[in-house]
Amino acid sequence: MAHEKNHDYHILQPSLYPFLGSVGAFVMLFGATLWMHDSGPWIFILGLLMVLYTMYGWWAETIAENKAGDHTPVVRIGLRYGFILFIMSEVMFFVAWFWTFFKHALYPMGPQSPAVDGVWPPAGIETFDPWHLPLINTLILLCSGAACTWAHHALVHEDNRKDVKNGLIIAVLLGLLFTFFQAYEYSHAAFGFSGNIYGASFFMATGFHGFHVIIGTIFLFICLLRVMKGDFTAENHFGFEAAAWYWHFVDVVWLFLFLSIYIWGQ
Repeated sequence: MAHEKNHDYHILQPSLYPFLGSVGAFVMLFGATLWMHDSGPWIFILGLLMVLYTMYGWWAETIAENKAGDHTPVVRIGLRYGFILFIMSEVMFFVAWFWTFFKHALYPMGPQSPAVDGVWPPAGIETFDPWHLPLINTLILLCSGAACTWAHHALVHEDNRKDVKNGLIIAVLLGLLFTFFQAYEYSHAAFGFSGNIYGASFFMATGFHGFHVIIGTIFLFICLLRVMKGDFTAENHFGFEAAAWYWHFVDVVWLFLFLSIYIWGQ
């Protein structure tokens, strides 16, 4: 037959979601800029709603394609390669924040620089004690990653959906607890974002990591909902696999942040 499929690839149908997502992201960025200039948050909220609608609709289509059998082993390999490239781009994103932190920590600028270098942290900056709340948050995030790994193992090697759900529930709750403690820590910071390079570097690096924790927590929660609906099998579970990869990436970034910013850089 002329229209019969005789290959393992999935030919996508035309979709407005890429265009809608791009427009939504631009509107959100433009609205955020206006919001910072006291024009109100409404344009930003409009862009955010467009992005959220795109995410929901596009991912719902992707899940439907999987259930229809379009995600063959060859297609799943392509999805894995794509997600690996995405994580590599995220690694380079955080490299920028580590770069600026180490640059200013190793070569601090003083009032007489470059003749006389300054000190690090800058004078008057009271840093966090890494062995209290930062250490607790480290243990929380590592335990969350362990729970995620347990859930993945229960799905792939045991087909134990009860343990999959329990592991994901623990991982999500610990992710939420990490975010709560991070916000608590920020509220008790003895330095601000503006006016000093230490605060700017600290809040950009840890703040973007916290944003990724929120995204990863939502990612795992969606996987939990899908598990409760009966999705995922031991052979076909790329959505869950991608969430686990992302969560472990978040864990590794935090370990580097904890060692470099909280311990070494104080």
